[in-house]
Amino acid sequence: MAIRSRTIDMTEGPILRNVLLFALPLVLGNVLQQLYTTVDTLVIGAYCGTVSLAAVGTSAQPVEVVLCIFLGIGTGVSILISQSVGAGNRQRAVALSRTACAFVWICGAAVGLLGILVAPLILRLMQVPEDAMDLAVTYVRIVLAGSLGNIGYNMNAGILRGMGNSTASLLFLLVSCAVNVVLDLALVAGLGMDVTGAALATCASVYISWVVSIVYIRKHYPELDYPVFTLKASAEQLRAILRIGLPIGLNHSLYSLGHMALQTLANSQGSLFMAGQAVAGRITGVANIAISGLSSAATTFSGQNYGAGRYDRLRRGRWRIPLAAGAITLAGGLFFLMLRTPLMRIFSRDETVLMYADRYVSVVLLGQWMFAVFNSMISMVNGVGMVRYTTVVNLLMLWAVRVPSAWMIHTWFDGTWIMLCFPISFGFGMCCMIGFYAFSRKWRAIIQKTGDASPVSPS
Repeated sequence: MAIRSRTIDMTEGPILRNVLLFALPLVLGNVLQQLYTTVDTLVIGAYCGTVSLAAVGTSAQPVEVVLCIFLGIGTGVSILISQSVGAGNRQRAVALSRTACAFVWICGAAVGLLGILVAPLILRLMQVPEDAMDLAVTYVRIVLAGSLGNIGYNMNAGILRGMGNSTASLLFLLVSCAVNVVLDLALVAGLGMDVTGAALATCASVYISWVVSIVYIRKHYPELDYPVFTLKASAEQLRAILRIGLPIGLNHSLYSLGHMALQTLANSQGSLFMAGQAVAGRITGVANIAISGLSSAATTFSGQNYGAGRYDRLRRGRWRIPLAAGAITLAGGLFFLMLRTPLMRIFSRDETVLMYADRYVSVVLLGQWMFAVFNSMISMVNGVGMVRYTTVVNLLMLWAVRVPSAWMIHTWFDGTWIMLCFPISFGFGMCCMIGFYAFSRKWRAIIQKTGDASPVSPS
């Protein structure tokens, strides 16, 4: 398969330069995604009040639980497409993309309907305060009505990443973000629709991203023969997608479920603490933007080189990419730590809210570099299809370390310091992945292999 000029061939050229060039549009796209929630926070904080701000902040977790499993499946599509591109297997790339399209249509509407029905139950299990409950239910239901567009966009973005194209997603998000900002201002600030307006703006922008991504793939990658609508899926490729993507997706979903447990502990501290956490999340999220971009680049790098049999590049990149991700994240964290006070005052003037936000920001930003190293290492391993160990480590990091440590802090110390659970769990996960790099026989068999040979089976 010929790699187009707009794509990056990870099998040739300087490793870090290619990774950074690939990651840059994704990082910029993450900035725009953060802008989605930041604009919601700014507009709601300015025109609606603290309860509405708390409702939007706490609503993110149930939405993630519903959608993250499909985000993981999209990552599985990206991994398999990247391996096909590396191996020059056009026929498989076509079958994978068509199967992904069918999967979106089959699952998207059902997921949206299910999410709308169970939203009140989930929010009550999260112990959302009564003063924020009705607004939170409204926000979650409307946002989940956009599940089809959300799943479709993320699946298409995964296809493009696998092709080596990270710039298209930025274009989609530019259009989507512009729509979101305009509708936020029109519906919330202009028409006074409160949380309902913010949710409608988000839902509309997601569908527009999906439509634009379909048009882009059909125009720029005609060799994929990508359909607008199909229910026909290749059973073989669907099994391959689920074999890799489902563990990642379940991990993402269980991860979000764990964050719901953490959010439940946070909610018990009251609306002021919840609002402070929502403000802090806008800053820590921006400081965190490099991590997912570099991790996606690591996955594509690993997948393409594994598919091409370029084990020498896997060997050289396995440490360079995670260490670069850690250094970039640490620098970004320190930068935003210095600017945290004026940035937080953009979102709220309440001194108690700002005190809680300052505490949260300071703790999380100083530990995020460990998560960057950990996540990049996991992405390198996932790129060759070895998803079992990484899934187990992710779940242990959350359920055996983060949630229990948060519960202990909440029970025996001071619940407003539960954010300490994040650097504790980041350090645990990073150590586990370093151990995997050092002692896994299957991983060493891949990175020590020489020559342009057939890929080593990761299973």
